[in-house]
Amino acid sequence: MNSELTNNPSPLPTLKVENLTVYRGSYVALRDVCFELIPGTDTAVVGPNGAGKSTLVQAILGLMPRTAGKVEIFGRPIERLGSWRSQLGYMPQNFIFDRSFPISVAELVGLGIDKEGKRRSPLTPLFKGGEETSSRQRFWGQNQEKSNAIATALKRVDAYHLRRQAIGTLSGGELKRVLLAYCLVMPRLLLVLDEAFAGVDMQGAADFYALLNELKKEENWTVLQVSHDIDMVSRHCDRVLCLNQTLVCSGHPEIALSPQNLLATYGPSFSRYHHQHDF
Repeated sequence: MNSELTNNPSPLPTLKVENLTVYRGSYVALRDVCFELIPGTDTAVVGPNGAGKSTLVQAILGLMPRTAGKVEIFGRPIERLGSWRSQLGYMPQNFIFDRSFPISVAELVGLGIDKEGKRRSPLTPLFKGGEETSSRQRFWGQNQEKSNAIATALKRVDAYHLRRQAIGTLSGGELKRVLLAYCLVMPRLLLVLDEAFAGVDMQGAADFYALLNELKKEENWTVLQVSHDIDMVSRHCDRVLCLNQTLVCSGHPEIALSPQNLLATYGPSFSRYHHQHDF
């Protein structure tokens, strides 16, 4: 056995989930789910509708109470993350907001930086009462370094040309890119995406996936993403979690997405379909 390998401990998991169980009333949404995410990897969660995928994400982020089990992020219980919570980036399935809200793309991305230049938690609601004035003050009061960070983030997602545009005028694909810039404007360690490609056409999803993979390598992000696109997952993810209330299987895409495992996860009515992507 290679002594160099045995003398080097495994890296601390970015995320560790132990025996996670979540009830919705009397309904068991998740039961005894266990897994870990290794730093710098991209893990996809797949499963049928109602399998508990979004519940898993919300429980991990502390947005939904869990019945039992533990969640640790960066080696800390989710309840005691403190300032480390700012190292999380979160893109929900549906980013719901008032499209008449008068805020530009650059201002939205700027909300990722607080008025002292510190990281703003991506789990903090963006638009609440009285937020418009404070958000504008935060943005227009920023120094050149902060403005440069916003510009750089938008350029990296190919959305700099949208910087003065109102967010309510964006297409689905444009909004996803801007939200990615929001996560990118300050360093993050863990990026969680809940159906990030929902509402985006096939080409837009392919382009976004390519961009996400490029940024993941550059930023050394650990990514946890919920996805329905089996082919995208098989091409680009390092690991797959097949979920249907419990963790049916996990592993490399070639193993986890075998016909037998897909049948066990989705049931006999599942039919795997293939998208054609030019990348």
